[in-house]
Amino acid sequence: MDQPVIGVAGSKDRDRVIATMVMGFSSDPLTRWFWPEASGYLQSGAAFDAFGGNAITAGTAFVTAGFEGAALWLPPGTDPDEVRMTEFIESTVSPKIVSDVLAVFEKMDEYHPDEELWYLPLIAVDPAHQGKGIGSALMKEALRRCDDEGFPAYLESSNLRNVSLYERHGFEAIGQIQVGNSPLVTPMYRAAR
Repeated sequence: MDQPVIGVAGSKDRDRVIATMVMGFSSDPLTRWFWPEASGYLQSGAAFDAFGGNAITAGTAFVTAGFEGAALWLPPGTDPDEVRMTEFIESTVSPKIVSDVLAVFEKMDEYHPDEELWYLPLIAVDPAHQGKGIGSALMKEALRRCDDEGFPAYLESSNLRNVSLYERHGFEAIGQIQVGNSPLVTPMYRAAR
């Protein structure tokens, strides 16, 4: 099997990157808890853009050549657009769970290390292309840059099936997040190398 070729997405690629996120998270437990109905979920692109889209502007949105996979890494000094994310959640998530959803994000903030680091809010592979090593290739590319710059890395896994992928790349679980009947979220940290 050929190793996936990884590049960096630019602003002209934003729609393709966000479409990859929407496809890749279509069966993610946490995301589908937010938007369980297909019609609601298919409008979630704005949330992905708010949460990780600043990676595109920062030049740290790693993608495969055909956008089969994408990883939106936020380097030190770059953050999610929390205001836009919160507004979108409040306007699209069921009122029955919106306070729990926002509480999950608050807990994620509590675990987020208070140091300069690379943060991975989103990594996704289109389900039609999973099992081809794309996720690992995306991780290796970004972690090479983290290591070259001497920074630690941090992420939250919203799918327990992905924890072993992150562990293979040096991440360690540092806790668990669950609010109400939310799916489990695992914050993970990788020390600088």
